[in-house]
Amino acid sequence: MKSFASISCQQRKLDFSEPLLLLPFFYFLLSSHSVRRSAGMATALPTLAIPGQRLASIASYAAGPGTHVQNATIYASIAGPVVVDQAQPSSKAKLILSVSRTGPKKAAAPAPSTKASAKPANTGKPKLRYNTLPAVDSVVLARVTRVQKRQATVSILVVLDESASSQPLNPSQTASDNDNIEAILSSAANPENHSNSDELRFQALIRKEDVRAVEKDRVVMDEMFRVGDIVRGTVISLGDQSFYYLTTARNDLGVVMARSESGNMMFPVSWKEMRDPVTGVAELRKVARPF
Repeated sequence: MKSFASISCQQRKLDFSEPLLLLPFFYFLLSSHSVRRSAGMATALPTLAIPGQRLASIASYAAGPGTHVQNATIYASIAGPVVVDQAQPSSKAKLILSVSRTGPKKAAAPAPSTKASAKPANTGKPKLRYNTLPAVDSVVLARVTRVQKRQATVSILVVLDESASSQPLNPSQTASDNDNIEAILSSAANPENHSNSDELRFQALIRKEDVRAVEKDRVVMDEMFRVGDIVRGTVISLGDQSFYYLTTARNDLGVVMARSESGNMMFPVSWKEMRDPVTGVAELRKVARPF
């Protein structure tokens, strides 16, 4: 006959081993919950994103502007609305996931079959004309901060939108503080405002061979740009982590605002010369063609 001590010991062993039998069941529940949670995260996209926020997996989307990829996951690099660019029906490419600063793109409403359809409908607030994130082929306005023998360093002030780059600058069409081009240029052209704020802006380089399209070997950087000049250029390369690369090798690109050595605002007289209206002294510049 078994003693009471042996029975109680066996009972304790039985009670201790019973929860172990339930571990596979709990593991199955946790696994299925994780799968459902990951599947939901892969399909649901946030409307607005902040820097560092996880968006989706690269298995479902391709990373676009305003995002970066880390550990096979797409993260937001800037704050703004999440935009998904629809791929062409005949293309098997993934949808492009990006974060925009100019607001989500709205699909155009179908035009009615009347004569009034020729007039564009003005619904909602106007689209922002200026962005703050440079991209290849973007037209930018920048201030020259350093001129060297082989290149000039500039600080990007404004990034023009693709749809507005070929239109005249009209400050009345702006819709935010970043789009107030008149205030930005007025502040940038003032020498008293040339402070350490340039370090907080995107930096870019204009190399000697990218100044103009002809006679590249005869370019003298001191005769093309001066510190403080406002330059219109186009982004030709995203460069490295420190600098973008710009070009002014077009007639409509180059210096748009400049001050003379006397401190007076100059006006262009040719494609390579600007004149001080007070002293009448002319100075050499790579002048952009006025609109």
